[in-house]
Amino acid sequence: MFEIERKFLVTSNVYLKTFTKQNRIVQGYLSSDPKRTVRIRLKGENGYLTIKGESNESGLTRFEWEKEISYADAENLLRLCEIGVIDKIRYEVIVGVHVYEVDVFAKDNEGLIIAEIELKSENEHFEKPDWLGEEVTGDERYYNSYLSKKPFKNW
Repeated sequence: MFEIERKFLVTSNVYLKTFTKQNRIVQGYLSSDPKRTVRIRLKGENGYLTIKGESNESGLTRFEWEKEISYADAENLLRLCEIGVIDKIRYEVIVGVHVYEVDVFAKDNEGLIIAEIELKSENEHFEKPDWLGEEVTGDERYYNSYLSKKPFKNW
């Protein structure tokens, strides 16, 4: 029930040549408190309720619990969310034995592209493709809950 994740800015669209899947994601927050975020997400044809805890000191690891819910329930819960909805297209790109999730943000966060990789341990080795830029793991400005309140267009 813990997520170990690293985040990077994306410097080119070369990943578009090798992605294996894409989905539109719309999400909002019932709570954007960094100690306990509660997220509602529409992803493709599915709905999800996710609770995340506070990140550890390295910013790599945090508690995560996710449950699939009906699309209709997720749509209804989105109406209760705090102001600031995240809208993005997620591309899945296989690099070596890992999957990078590349999020291309839209609307108020247009222009921001972030790649995330989930790992089994904080020290796990992974391949870094050429299209990865600066690592932003642990930088709260790149958390979706932060972007919902302080969008990229206002930086």
